[in-house]
Amino acid sequence: MVTPTAASRRVRPMGERAVLVEVATLADVVSLHAALAASRPPGVIDLVPAARTVLVQVDPEVLPPAAARDWIAGVTGHAVDASPASTVELDIRYDGADLTETAALLDVDVDELVRRHCGAVWTVAFTGFAPGFGYLVSDDWPFDVPRLATPRTRVPAGSVGLAAGFTGAYPRETPGGWRLVGTTEAPLFDPGSAVPALLAPGTRVRFRSASALASGTGTYSGQEPAPVAAGRPRRPSAVVQPELGHARVGGGRGFEVIEAGLLATVQDLGRPGRAALGVARSGAMDRTALRTGNRLVGNPEGRAGVEITMGGFRARAQMPLWFAVTGGWGPVRLDGRTVDPYTAHEWPAGSELHIDWATHGVRMMLTVRGGVDVDEVLGSRSTDVLAGLGPDRLVAGAWVPVGEDPAAPIPVAPPAAWGVPADDLEIRLVPGPRADWFTAAALAALFEAEWTVGEESDRVGMRLDGPGLPRRDDGELASEGMVVGAIQVPPSGRPTVLGADGPVTGGYPVIAVVADASWDALGQARPGTRVRFRHARPV
Repeated sequence: MVTPTAASRRVRPMGERAVLVEVATLADVVSLHAALAASRPPGVIDLVPAARTVLVQVDPEVLPPAAARDWIAGVTGHAVDASPASTVELDIRYDGADLTETAALLDVDVDELVRRHCGAVWTVAFTGFAPGFGYLVSDDWPFDVPRLATPRTRVPAGSVGLAAGFTGAYPRETPGGWRLVGTTEAPLFDPGSAVPALLAPGTRVRFRSASALASGTGTYSGQEPAPVAAGRPRRPSAVVQPELGHARVGGGRGFEVIEAGLLATVQDLGRPGRAALGVARSGAMDRTALRTGNRLVGNPEGRAGVEITMGGFRARAQMPLWFAVTGGWGPVRLDGRTVDPYTAHEWPAGSELHIDWATHGVRMMLTVRGGVDVDEVLGSRSTDVLAGLGPDRLVAGAWVPVGEDPAAPIPVAPPAAWGVPADDLEIRLVPGPRADWFTAAALAALFEAEWTVGEESDRVGMRLDGPGLPRRDDGELASEGMVVGAIQVPPSGRPTVLGADGPVTGGYPVIAVVADASWDALGQARPGTRVRFRHARPV
């Protein structure tokens, strides 16, 4: 395998902490990704292959972007000694809802479609869309399969689909627009496993028809056995939910949720470095609030807390604890007595903490001395609401365990000044990889217009209301790696800022990326917040 030369590639900016390396073909992506992985220096956080690009994410304090570009430029023009790829055999039942229609679209009968699908040797080119969802390609597969005109709102876990020149299997129930031809019960993604994704980039895959195995012929028989349940990933969590019958009897350190409000989730600083498996960074939307709250109660700054969206949260301590509330601002009461934010408070056993509805900002962070002590999933205790990783959302009656006190004492005074989140924001932007897809008027409007945070905003993404951003290029963009803070612009022209739980790949062009120093402020933007964008100063 030979890597594409520097002359055949283009390196595009993706904010301050990543670059997008664009090549001509998917084969070039596979070889370049292998070469980069083989020579990966310290400071590279993630390498995310996609259809025509490899996203390289770095820690700029370890590997400055200029040094990363020099490294990428040096990985050229030589053979890569890649170790033989592993081969996975997936048993498949050809019972998909779109099997007959897809065969007709391709002008073949069902037997021929199944024979070609089973006969091909597939390779996982890249992952994305959902954790463990592999985009499989094959030189043996000649068909270009159109996506559904209207995507399904629910595709069952284990469904095997076709779209464009790819096939893939859905690890969990999600929306989707691929044409479904079959079902597998293979465990496609297990976050508790040492190798969580069964179909990682570079893996070779062969499909085996379950009906052929049952008939002993080794070929498709046309007679399908009864459907089987698709495998679903194990989701470990130490948060005990009331339906399990163990809430309110938890012993030791912790607290019981009385009311959870609109959304309350466990968050730490996230799980970076997993995007190549389709796993988002996740973590606190306002990292400064988490770090500050942890310092206030004497924790290491990365300990997990509870992120509370818009307030309405009540909880009762099982035994004496210490807590602090940071981030968004709203009344905080302990047994009916008002207490200050950004201050460590004793939480007596049996006392009720009430974090009322936010009047400024959108996310309050509850930190507890010792940290929320739930199971780690892929190195983090964070809940990913899109992918379904980590502990479940907190609900009334849930028991939340707390770890042992750290060695550090509770500071005498707050570590820094704090302020109420602003209703009007100035957010710094750095260049995105597809700014050249947009007209000069669109680029000007991005920075000259006043934008309003829309109602359709959550941890996955934030819709912005304002002028449309017309494209210069109306073509289709092949899926490519994404980062937190990327501003995607769909054909409607209405931009969306990707959040901490956003998808790790996407097919809409990124016009710009929110600067890292501005992200926490934007993470506190509630619907109706007015936003103006400014150019970030070069570093």
